[in-house]
Amino acid sequence: MFSWLGKQGGGRERGGASSDVVQTVTGGLRDLYLRKLLPLEEHYRFHDFHSPALEEADFENKPMVLLVGQYSTGKTTFIRYLLEQDFPGMRIGPEPTTDSFIAVMYGDSEGNIPGNALVVDPKKPFRKLSRFGNAFLNRFMCSQLPNQVLKSISIIDSPGILSGEKQRISRGYDFCQVLQWFAERVDRIILLFDAHKLDISDEFSEAIKSFRGQDDKIRVVLNKADQVDTQQLMRVYGALMWSLGKVINTPEVLRVYIGSFWSHPLRNTENRRLFEAEAQDLFKDIQSLPQKAAVRKLNDLIKRARLAKVHAYIISYLKKEMPSVFGKENKKKELISRLPEIYIQLQREYHISAGDFPEVKKMQELLETCDFTKFHSLKPKLIEAVDNMLANKIASLMSLITQEESNMPTEMVHGGAFDGTMAGPFGQGYGEGAKEGADEDEWVVAKDKPAYDEIFYTLSPINGKISGINAKKEMVTSKLPNSVLGKIWKLADCDGDGMLDEEEFALAKHLIKIKLDGYELPGTLPSHLVPPSHRKPFQTAE
Repeated sequence: MFSWLGKQGGGRERGGASSDVVQTVTGGLRDLYLRKLLPLEEHYRFHDFHSPALEEADFENKPMVLLVGQYSTGKTTFIRYLLEQDFPGMRIGPEPTTDSFIAVMYGDSEGNIPGNALVVDPKKPFRKLSRFGNAFLNRFMCSQLPNQVLKSISIIDSPGILSGEKQRISRGYDFCQVLQWFAERVDRIILLFDAHKLDISDEFSEAIKSFRGQDDKIRVVLNKADQVDTQQLMRVYGALMWSLGKVINTPEVLRVYIGSFWSHPLRNTENRRLFEAEAQDLFKDIQSLPQKAAVRKLNDLIKRARLAKVHAYIISYLKKEMPSVFGKENKKKELISRLPEIYIQLQREYHISAGDFPEVKKMQELLETCDFTKFHSLKPKLIEAVDNMLANKIASLMSLITQEESNMPTEMVHGGAFDGTMAGPFGQGYGEGAKEGADEDEWVVAKDKPAYDEIFYTLSPINGKISGINAKKEMVTSKLPNSVLGKIWKLADCDGDGMLDEEEFALAKHLIKIKLDGYELPGTLPSHLVPPSHRKPFQTAE
């Protein structure tokens, strides 16, 4: 069925590890790109306008996380927090310290690889960065170290962004273009903000805008949130969302993770529970990257194919409109100025969404230096090959991913800070909500049972039990919806007789308290919550 995956198999057995699925899909994507999409890109000079051609390492590399933020927002400290160890080239301080792009990757021994050597290594996905010249390569390096976290992901640290025109000019390379290059290839983009520095400088604004089309990869971290109290944090969060709304033009609200991502004691502990929950959510998002790597590469190839098709339509239209002999320069200027109208015309003619077209202003600037007479006319066969890839081959690959991954264990990031929250008393939710009392000998409900018993005996028990009608009168005073109360009733009625004895009633009140405190109810009743008088019959019934 997947014979077109061809040579990528390499004799490996796909018996049981999800990495084998990634290898299979990776080989299929690489084969599709080389046979179907690359010819279209080369014919219409796609690489001169948008993105360099993809190479072997672009398909084979581990998931990458790009960190972007203004100076002293804690980017390097965040990496140190995840790895739980220093990495070569790391510098941390309140002043702007990281002045380079640092790719933090796995290596058998610690060491640095300078940028010029890095871009000639065929095993690294950075070869196409050579086009940004020595000014950039002198500010680019790879930091390698043997760390468990880096076996699953790689992390890209970027220079802290300052305010003002001087820094932008003095870089010597196009900072936003470099960020855009990384954004197209990474799996996650994390924007870091300091609770005390929410202003978005002009360069930071331009940097964020360079992520256009990669909105699904962006996450926001509001760091150093322990340095403000709850009231201030609410104001800071609101101000951050307002600032982001002016820069990121999407109707969806970006996911913002609030916390203090370093290993020092919290300065303000009143929001500790919030910070722990947010950190756990962020960890889960990062940990899922290896599992979703194949899907991400598939998605990025689809986006690239759609853009390449649109680019082919634009270039071939410009070629068609050019005169054969006289007035070429004037016609070129006219076509460039009419580019917005041409976009609309092509949208209607080929039924293309406006969101698939490149930015008009950028395209106009690039077209200024081009000779339109050297453009190629439309070749339907090249377009058909890409359409066939999108309609059939990609769908088959997606089906393969779905079928295989459903039968395989979840592949997650391990090591560093990720292991500290997985198990034991410091795991998220340990000893809270329905898990409270799990490691205690005494029934956890017993401490509040005297108060629950007083209520129980006001509800007219008969033979030591109250009816569902009488129990409902008390339970609805919690103001919880009937769907929730119905679940609580089902959990509390251990013997399923449609009535509650005093222990079952106490359990129901305890479950109501859990829900009112903001915790989720368990799907099935945990063994430590089963009332003592019901434990043997209940467990036998199980």
